[in-house]
Amino acid sequence: MKTRSIKWKNYISYIIVGIIAIVFSVCSIAGGLPASTLYLLEKIAISVILAVSLSLVVGFLGELSLGHAGFMCVGAYIGGKVSVILSESLNMGTMNNPSVVNLLISLVVGGACAAICGIVIGLPALRLKGDYLAIVTLAFGEIVKSIFQNTKRETFGGALGLKTPRFDKDFLFIFAFALVLLTLFVIQNIIRSKHGRAITSIRDNEIAARATGINVTKYKLIGFTVSAFFAGIAGVLYSFSNYTVQSAKFGYNYSIEILVMVVLGGMGSINGSIIAATLITFLNTKLATVLTGDLAVLQNLLYALILILIVLYNNAPALASFRERYNFTNFIRKFYKPKHDPAKVQDDKASWDKIPTKIKMDAILSLDLSGKETLQREDDKGDE
Repeated sequence: MKTRSIKWKNYISYIIVGIIAIVFSVCSIAGGLPASTLYLLEKIAISVILAVSLSLVVGFLGELSLGHAGFMCVGAYIGGKVSVILSESLNMGTMNNPSVVNLLISLVVGGACAAICGIVIGLPALRLKGDYLAIVTLAFGEIVKSIFQNTKRETFGGALGLKTPRFDKDFLFIFAFALVLLTLFVIQNIIRSKHGRAITSIRDNEIAARATGINVTKYKLIGFTVSAFFAGIAGVLYSFSNYTVQSAKFGYNYSIEILVMVVLGGMGSINGSIIAATLITFLNTKLATVLTGDLAVLQNLLYALILILIVLYNNAPALASFRERYNFTNFIRKFYKPKHDPAKVQDDKASWDKIPTKIKMDAILSLDLSGKETLQREDDKGDE
């Protein structure tokens, strides 16, 4: 029985994320990482979860959604409130050091609430297309932000924000990267399944997909709900990485920033979304650190200029030959060459000398198809 070869390209994202998590975990346990680096790793993991989950809707489903920050806001506030209740009432850790059980319960509750909001908003909204869907999802994000901002101080903190427990900095990014792996596992398995093929067919041609019997509304709702669930999980992680959750963080600018991560990494590219989310989060954090005081006004300007340069590099026709020559694939090929090189001509696996037959090929090729040999044998028998 022939064994199936492992397609390592399908697991490259898991391998890279796992290696990064292990290396930084060892450094953190050894006490070799400063607090700023730990916080940066937390932000990168949250951004990757947001970008990969939004890629399911924008990149693979082909729908423009600008309400991802709204789902994150629901997860942050609901998950943060659950963690406060668990810490104060059920003694699952303290506000400065909540327990792992507290974190897990808050993740499940926050993600589930965000998924429910995704279903409630998705049922009417996903019947819309293009700009209309973008407007509705953007309005949803602003409504959610306004609701939490105008609540009472005893419930969700009001305008001052909700005070939430802060998980241990040395270990929170480890849980965050584990959730990144979970997000990749779920999203990629959906994409490679029959449901993922149905989702991509809707993106390519919705009319043709509907004509072949695909339930377009059902698969749109599945993609929207799964994406909202992981956005809620990212919101819960955000609440555990900060002492206070404020609704101003989850405005439409943040939704656009998440969308930029998906577009910059390439529509329908999981690995590209991971790289873009990491790059954009790193740029934002470093610019905010370096440009302080009077130079803080230049942060958004430099950030925009860097994004413009990256977009021009990825799409400028004049740089096409340079991109093909100097890219990550060619760099990897210098160190690793596949066993089966397409450039080399290989023998045909169906050649005659490799196929078992009942009659030898020499016997078949030696037959006289003209019939002269048969007539000669009959004449010899007649003479006898």
